[in-house]
Amino acid sequence: MVGSIPGARSKQVGRATVRDVQIRPGTVEDAALLWKAEVETARTAGRLVSRPHELLLEAFQMKLRELGPRGCYVVAVEEGEISGHAFLEPMSLEALQHVYRLTIVVHPGRTGRGVGTALLTHLQGWAASLAGLRKVELLVRDSNPGALRLYQRLGFVEEGRFRDRIRLPDGTFVDDIAMAWFPPKRSD
Repeated sequence: MVGSIPGARSKQVGRATVRDVQIRPGTVEDAALLWKAEVETARTAGRLVSRPHELLLEAFQMKLRELGPRGCYVVAVEEGEISGHAFLEPMSLEALQHVYRLTIVVHPGRTGRGVGTALLTHLQGWAASLAGLRKVELLVRDSNPGALRLYQRLGFVEEGRFRDRIRLPDGTFVDDIAMAWFPPKRSD
């Protein structure tokens, strides 16, 4: 499933011009690049829960292999380079299989360019077309206002707050905010 952000055109961002963001399925061959991007993202305290040394290449390879028909793993490509990745994965318990968990990472140096919007818009379209999917959940740090704005703009609502949930390397704490999006009801 390949697509681009609806209505996207080249736009000026600072001194750089950003072309259309293309979305394509993630492959096992992408794993090393995605892993390196998450390791770099994790170096910025408060962006990811994982610390750089906790991220394993093998875990990325396994997720790309195993998610397959159960979920959706995509990458954003702009100007021939992967600039972000995201996936939706169903919860494992039978009573929760109508709930999917969202993970999204815009790669370092690519924020504020429409990559997150392209990834999330694509996954929302996929989710809305899937019979049985009723809810998409995510956790986002309160130290990431850009991500919070993106989720709110695309229809996610705050469901709760885990106070002082994440301990940063310097010993300070940040909240994790639970958010959810409910796809339009299907008539099937």
